[in-house]
Amino acid sequence: MKEVNVGILGFGTVGAGVVEGLLKNGELMAQRTGFFPKIGQIADLDIQTDRGVQVDPSWMTTDALSVIDDPEIDVIVELIGGITIAKEFVLRALNNGKPVVTANKALLAEAGRELFEASVKSGAGLYFEASVGGGIPVLRALRDGLVGNQIKSMYGILNGTCNYILTRMEREGLDFDTVLAEAQKLGYAETPPDLDIDGLDTAHKAVVLASLAYGAPVSMDAFTIEGIRGLSHREIAYADELGYRIKLLAVIRSAAGEVEMRVEPSLVPKNHLLAAVHDSFNAVFVEGDIVGDTLYYGRGAGRLPTASAVIGDVMEAAAGGAGCCNWLLRHDSLAVRGAEDISIRCYLRMSLKDQPDVIAKVAHVLGKNDISIASIIQKEQNAGEQVPVVFLTHKALEKNFAAAMEEIGMLDAVDGKPVRMAIEDFGE
Repeated sequence: MKEVNVGILGFGTVGAGVVEGLLKNGELMAQRTGFFPKIGQIADLDIQTDRGVQVDPSWMTTDALSVIDDPEIDVIVELIGGITIAKEFVLRALNNGKPVVTANKALLAEAGRELFEASVKSGAGLYFEASVGGGIPVLRALRDGLVGNQIKSMYGILNGTCNYILTRMEREGLDFDTVLAEAQKLGYAETPPDLDIDGLDTAHKAVVLASLAYGAPVSMDAFTIEGIRGLSHREIAYADELGYRIKLLAVIRSAAGEVEMRVEPSLVPKNHLLAAVHDSFNAVFVEGDIVGDTLYYGRGAGRLPTASAVIGDVMEAAAGGAGCCNWLLRHDSLAVRGAEDISIRCYLRMSLKDQPDVIAKVAHVLGKNDISIASIIQKEQNAGEQVPVVFLTHKALEKNFAAAMEEIGMLDAVDGKPVRMAIEDFGE
């Protein structure tokens, strides 16, 4: 049995979970793989705080470079986060010929090509299962289980904070700000919460998914990104009445030689599997041309779920696996469909003055922009009050919706800014 010395950079929540998992199940991993993962060194600026796991003091150091450059360390685990010093450490380890395991989705999204090329050049693997979906092995499924498939589409609920907020808003009838404040108190949301609620964390993960599925590093610029900041409970209630739930979705879809990529709050039919993903859970719904529909579901974050994915990568690195960076460099770039040319259905909600011809005026603007109405729902109000009206549309181009919404917003009969969200039909 071969011992594999693991050097861990970052002893925060996930780092402590990795140490806990290696100490708890190291013997089991050795029995299964023939490699015993041994903790060599742990680097962190704070080596005094109790992380809830007992470690040998001799493992601890504040000098990350000494861990990276130590010839006795076989595998480097980067759990520092961020895209500056972490990038320097990862590149140094790869250039030293050492495989690297990371959970750093932001780093991969912002500097993926440079890291992938460094991995291929040095022959040292770069592993990042934990960067998407926490403990859900969705990247390994794409790389191994679905290796024989062209990926037609992927739909991801990839941020537990947003899913927790949306779940509580629906279940308890609470407003966005109230749930966000409680989520921060409970540790489900960061302070500030911008990366989560503005959709950037979801987009970082979606970049990794798209890059792996289609074989070229994807830029964040390829995604249109909208978060759930300030989403009204009114929209959740109306969606519920119409048979939908609102989820923050990453949508990645291949059609006619182009890839469509976006992150936005979307209406999901209640009878779809993704509509049943609640609280802080994550899920990725993948359609392959051979396998059809598959779903990958589980805890999307947290100490032990994320540590589980990191440990899986450590053991693959120990066995000499090549990682998947060659996959990510099969093409120089992807043909990305421009946001304005994406065709979607939409939910439109606006407050209209109680006038006989107001709906006709809105319908005229929609029709002029080649947007066909599927249904109209008007909420009864007292005479003279603003009337909430919901339009569900058939598919139309994004640029047509943008033009129509701008024109509708300028109508005297419309009060406030109209609300628009995508409706997902999943392959229809």
